[in-house]
Amino acid sequence: MAALSMIAWYSWPFRTIKLICFAVQSLVTKCRLTYLTLTYNHFLDASYMADVCMGPMFWLVDNFTNTIGVLLVAGVIGLTASTVLIAYWIGIPHWWNKSPYICVCLVIVGHWILLNIIFNYYMACTVLPGYPPEGELIAEAVSICKKCIAPKPPRTHHCSVCNRCILKMDHHCPWLNNCVGHKNHRYFYLYMVFMVLGVFFLILCGWEIAYPIIFLGINANNDEPELEGHSVQINKSGAFIPVTDTIMLNASFLTEAAVESTTQFRRKCIMYMTFLNVGVCVALGYLSAMHGQMITHNETSIETHINKTESLRLKCLGTQYVNPYDLGPRNNWKQFFNFNRNSKHWTQLLLPSIYHPFGDGLSWPTIDTEEIYDKEFDCQQEEQSKFYTFEKCTPLYALQMGDYSQLV
Repeated sequence: MAALSMIAWYSWPFRTIKLICFAVQSLVTKCRLTYLTLTYNHFLDASYMADVCMGPMFWLVDNFTNTIGVLLVAGVIGLTASTVLIAYWIGIPHWWNKSPYICVCLVIVGHWILLNIIFNYYMACTVLPGYPPEGELIAEAVSICKKCIAPKPPRTHHCSVCNRCILKMDHHCPWLNNCVGHKNHRYFYLYMVFMVLGVFFLILCGWEIAYPIIFLGINANNDEPELEGHSVQINKSGAFIPVTDTIMLNASFLTEAAVESTTQFRRKCIMYMTFLNVGVCVALGYLSAMHGQMITHNETSIETHINKTESLRLKCLGTQYVNPYDLGPRNNWKQFFNFNRNSKHWTQLLLPSIYHPFGDGLSWPTIDTEEIYDKEFDCQQEEQSKFYTFEKCTPLYALQMGDYSQLV
């Protein structure tokens, strides 16, 4: 009996593991059968199943994004204001004590970045993205919007949150509580760029303040170390005389509890600012790089997904897809910022400036058109030789039909 009980004692872990493996295998089999049941033919594929499962989330986004957007805008303003206040409270006194000249330079650069952040964020939130004209004839329409029952110009898409068609729609940004489209896309991108530049500037300037506190655990106060011992006086002969009658200062602001409370609050503010700046730098840095790549190819976020799908579809057919609006990196950036012969490029980028975007958003130059720049987007004749000559470019339909004889 003792031997049987010992065998049972040592074998129970193996039985438990076996039961767990059987339960996991049964669960995987049930999930696999459920998936195959929901996607068993062409009309009920994985994409359709995903749309059905995400329907409640889409409904939540469509109906509550406007309310959430107001809270997110208030959150952006609050986080930015708190960061600026902490920089005033901790950063400026630190650099002023170290070098007043460096402090003045840092204050000038910091306020230049802050001014651009505030301006571009305000413009991105308040400037309307651009809508197709209502009740007017549209010269170039590519389709009819199923929601608005109205003609859609090229690069126009319907926003389910705003419930309107948006010219050159990129996406609906809840952090702006506004759509990013033809008229405010530039402000949105410059806001991200200056915000990344601003948080990187704060990280660079606050490194020597935050590093000892976060990584070395040193006290957050910049005060001198507390002296130990008794107060003394030196008489004319140079002898030390103990001081017995000391002046009692007001204890309301000299208590150890008050000093400790201020120290802990200062430490928490520095840690809060460090993690916030690093997170914003990584997130917005990646987003800025991604949007910069799309601008280089003259695409929006929606068009990027459409072009990828078309590229895969035509690749299966043995042809190549070419973005008809990709005029080359240099021309794409000039079109995005609406740089022309009479504009001051650096002033428009480095200083807050208001000017109209390229064109009217209803028609766009393509690689098949002979004239790329209209009166708003004009270049000098001597500079045109440096650009692409689009009259010699391969037409889009030739590449789609598999005709590569026109490739140079």
